[in-house]
Amino acid sequence: MLPNRAAQADAEVELRLTAARQATSDENLVERIAAGEKLAIQVLFARHHVRVYRFVLRIVKSQTIAEDLISEVFLDVWRQASSFKGVSAVSTWLLAIARFKALSRLRRRIEDQLDDDSAAIIEDESDDPEVTVQKKVNGEILQRVLTELSPEHRMIIDLVYYHEKSVEEVAEIVGIPENTVKTRMFYARKRLAEVLAAHGIDRDAM
Repeated sequence: MLPNRAAQADAEVELRLTAARQATSDENLVERIAAGEKLAIQVLFARHHVRVYRFVLRIVKSQTIAEDLISEVFLDVWRQASSFKGVSAVSTWLLAIARFKALSRLRRRIEDQLDDDSAAIIEDESDDPEVTVQKKVNGEILQRVLTELSPEHRMIIDLVYYHEKSVEEVAEIVGIPENTVKTRMFYARKRLAEVLAAHGIDRDAM
């Protein structure tokens, strides 16, 4: 019996995607996207969309909005790939686009004064970003702790520990001076230690 052609085609596409993921750098993918190669945008999406989605979700607090914004982020990547100069990492560029879109959507939602604001803003109970500020701390506890930080401090902790961005990269993504990033990082760590202590976790274990 002949194999289903559609299934065979899907398998071939998956093999191509897997090979491309393993052999191609982010920068090369962006170059190929700029040249109009659709496979390249599929590979870049597969490689980064989960982290970008979780980053956006922490800002907008809505799964539906975050999913919409992810599509917009990678649509912008498709349209703007030729403008990428390689000064920063591709992941940093993606997060900068995502942050701009997430904050723009929040401002629009406030300005429109939507009646269903509170219904749209929901916590993602299943979200487990595996933030590794300290490996001994249970991920779910740490997630709850992070929600108790201010939005500014939470974003800094998120970018540095989860996305492993440098101070310079965080400054580029957030759009603030590097010294401001360092200052926020200092107070974020201090506040995080206080909240962890309140949850019965020894700050020396961080």
